[in-house]
Amino acid sequence: MSFDEDPRSVLARSPMKGMQIAVVVLCVLLTALDGFDVLSISFASPGIAAEWGIDRAALGLVLSMELFGMSVGSITLGHFADRIGRRPTILICLVIMTVGMGAAIFTTSILMLSIVRLITGIGIGGMLASTNAMAAEFANDRWRSFAVTAMAAGYPIGAIIGGALASMLLVDGNWRDVFVLGTIMTALMLPLTWFLLPESIDFLMQKKQQERPIARINAVLKRLGHATVTRLAPPQATENQRGGLTALFSGAFARPTILLTLAYFTHIMTFYFILKWIPKIVVDMGYAPSEAGAVLVAANIGGLAGAFLLGISSLQISTRLLVIGAMAASVLAVVYFGQGQNELAGLSFVAAVVGFCTNAGVVGLYALIAQAYPASLRAGGTGLIIGIGRGGAALGPVIAGLLFTLGYGLGGVSLAMAAGSLIAAAAIFALRPTRQSTNP
Repeated sequence: MSFDEDPRSVLARSPMKGMQIAVVVLCVLLTALDGFDVLSISFASPGIAAEWGIDRAALGLVLSMELFGMSVGSITLGHFADRIGRRPTILICLVIMTVGMGAAIFTTSILMLSIVRLITGIGIGGMLASTNAMAAEFANDRWRSFAVTAMAAGYPIGAIIGGALASMLLVDGNWRDVFVLGTIMTALMLPLTWFLLPESIDFLMQKKQQERPIARINAVLKRLGHATVTRLAPPQATENQRGGLTALFSGAFARPTILLTLAYFTHIMTFYFILKWIPKIVVDMGYAPSEAGAVLVAANIGGLAGAFLLGISSLQISTRLLVIGAMAASVLAVVYFGQGQNELAGLSFVAAVVGFCTNAGVVGLYALIAQAYPASLRAGGTGLIIGIGRGGAALGPVIAGLLFTLGYGLGGVSLAMAAGSLIAAAAIFALRPTRQSTNP
């Protein structure tokens, strides 16, 4: 490497090294942890409703509390990650999540559980914004979109594995056992992340030229298996851009910020309507909570398949076009889900199809978000979009609960909630195609 070469350009052009792959895999595992932590309340919801005797409207509010927390965490901790670094932010989020999952075990009322889930959601939201940036920044140009979609695919992986374990626990145990499992899984990730995860070179390089820690950059380069540098390239005109929220809504960033936020907000309403209400719908059909968990696992197996198919397809096809297609398919799948099924096997299959379509759209959005911003705005931009979007995630279960309470059947509620994906597809259609940058 020449003495003045930008190490980010080397990472962008060079083949992926083993340590870079390991970082992406760790981001997948951290997102998997997010997936289980978010859905733990869904697995536990039938038991909570039975123990505390709450109606669907109240349950919908409880189901949404960590999503409100995720909104706060994504926005605040996302910008935090652009200021103090991705690695420390991820570690802070893990601590918050561990404490929150553990505290849920000891709650004795809806109010207590709601507060605990709100706090847990703050950690989950900050985690997702940080890992999205990490996956993009440790991958090369060829594999960047796939790395981000693989990271997002961790969400259904966590839901599948955690859901299978939770379903077994619910056979002979109670809903609190789900949070015991979540606490253990989250705590175990703390030492693994501490020892394995380096800081992002993109973050280190975005500092002002005189403040750039060349020793730390070289340490990361050496750990990744690349040559070190003796002097860093002069900063480019776009570097050190730290305008925060103002920058995200200014100039060339305004259009993608608005459209991506709208798309994420509306599509995630549809996505979380399915994920949050499946267990309760299945139990109301007369099945046991453990069987309801199995249907939710089926939805996430479909989601995992959708994520990986979109990631692989993005190597050859425009991610934007893939996302539009996935969202259009989501509309049809959710409407069909609302027609109902008489048998559990049929319901599981339809849930898997819905999961496939909706999650493909979600992971594709993460890839589009990662492409839309430079390193100095990436975690903050991701956090802002996810944060506002989580408002849609929180509203989805609440609106569905209110519609159920007002007497609308599954078909009517599903038709109303499918509109979110339709609006999102229109927003992405209006988004100008973005060329993936080699230099964040």
